[in-house]
Amino acid sequence: MIPLNRDRTAFGRHETFPLRFGWLTKGHQAWSKNPDVFEDDEATVTLGVGKNMVSAIKYWMLATQIVNHDKTVLRPAELGNKIFDEAGWDPYLEDDATIWLLHWLLASNAADATAIFWFFNRFHKPEFTGEELLNALKIFVAENLTSRASEATLKHDVTLLMRMYEPATLSKSVPLEESLDSPFVLLGLMRSLPETKRHESKPEYRPHLPVAVFAYAVAEMFAHRGEPNLPVEHLMRSDGALAAPGSVFRLTEECLIAKLEEMIAWQPGSLELRENAGIHELYRLADLVPLEILQRHYDDKH
Repeated sequence: MIPLNRDRTAFGRHETFPLRFGWLTKGHQAWSKNPDVFEDDEATVTLGVGKNMVSAIKYWMLATQIVNHDKTVLRPAELGNKIFDEAGWDPYLEDDATIWLLHWLLASNAADATAIFWFFNRFHKPEFTGEELLNALKIFVAENLTSRASEATLKHDVTLLMRMYEPATLSKSVPLEESLDSPFVLLGLMRSLPETKRHESKPEYRPHLPVAVFAYAVAEMFAHRGEPNLPVEHLMRSDGALAAPGSVFRLTEECLIAKLEEMIAWQPGSLELRENAGIHELYRLADLVPLEILQRHYDDKH
């Protein structure tokens, strides 16, 4: 979870390639064996992709926080190792929970995936056109960030966002395999409205969101805020700097409360909902270790 910093942002570093199934697995396992793989002359052979895709794989590893970085040097991240090692939790994304988790990691990374963070945490129109999305992103950049990005770069980010989250409308010009490229399409967080040429991304009741992933996001919020209680409003809507589960997972208020109650039942003795002066708050009664929450989920699956 990386909060918004007006001086640390990133646009257009994906080489216009959406994250594809297999890329994180392929990239992480190759990098684990050879930390210089992305700079290696044989990188295209090792990874089996074109030169620009090599850079895109490296970028998506950073954006999803499965590796850390110190300037241009990649550093191991414990979560990335636990998921993508050859004997890891879910290196081939066979568990939908891993895709939901990667979505949270991406949409909560304001530094390396600024446009995606902005869309899920600061853009709240349920229906929009691509042009409306681009104009809103341009205004956000101009009013809130020190760095600047060209209109062409921002347009690439908007186009990529929709390609990555929205199921393609199959046609002769869109091969089936391209419509299934991105794992995030499976989450149902965005759809096209062909009859109006608009797009939709709105809060919904999402019973299929795994409680462990939701709990992981909540635990990260507690860790970053460093307080024993969180107003439910902060979990529902981003304050603009930190991601919020309600915003990132596009939850209705009823669904958020249901997920909180499910999480409390799943981790008895750890959390409690209380009302103080008309304000609903979530209290932490015991330590919440994000990785231990995920460990329990994957242990239960095996």
